[in-house]
Amino acid sequence: MQKPRVSLSIGGVWRSGLILLMVALVTGCAGPALEDYRDARPQLVPDEFFRGELSARGVVKDFSGEVIRTFDADIQASWDENGVGTLDEVFRFSDGEVQTRVWTLEPEGNSYHATAGDVVEPGTMRWQGNAIHMNYVLRVPYNDGTLDVRMDDWMYLVTPDTLINQTTMSKWGIDVGEVVLVIQKHEGREQPAQDR
Repeated sequence: MQKPRVSLSIGGVWRSGLILLMVALVTGCAGPALEDYRDARPQLVPDEFFRGELSARGVVKDFSGEVIRTFDADIQASWDENGVGTLDEVFRFSDGEVQTRVWTLEPEGNSYHATAGDVVEPGTMRWQGNAIHMNYVLRVPYNDGTLDVRMDDWMYLVTPDTLINQTTMSKWGIDVGEVVLVIQKHEGREQPAQDR
């Protein structure tokens, strides 16, 4: 009986390895799609969740995943008669820094055009099921100047009053940090987070 011949040419192995690498890169870079959350509950409706007083607590991580800052925030959210939303945010960081940001959310069909004073490339807020996705460029303080970083922002409603927000920060396509926070809705809350 004759044994089958197996041919392992260098070129064939190299091509196979290159194809496998390309498949791994393409599938490895594929993140979640907003449509994946279409049926997830509880249903997240931005102009219902972001209304009134909210508070947030979170961490900022560097590129290695190490927590480098913690923060809390107060958010005042409102909507006008044209469906334009305003999120007035005050962040207090563990190192003493205080930042403010006022988002304006203008309706665009089934999404919102999202702008703020330190957002140099506005985002589009889209949502399905229990998830919101937004991608934008934020100008952040860095050393004695500023740095523009891309923010890939995912929010997930886990209870009717609790939202988890995970944002990947990148520069030139390289992940440089992450922000993870929990936003809590407070119906009729009278005292801000810093007074508790």
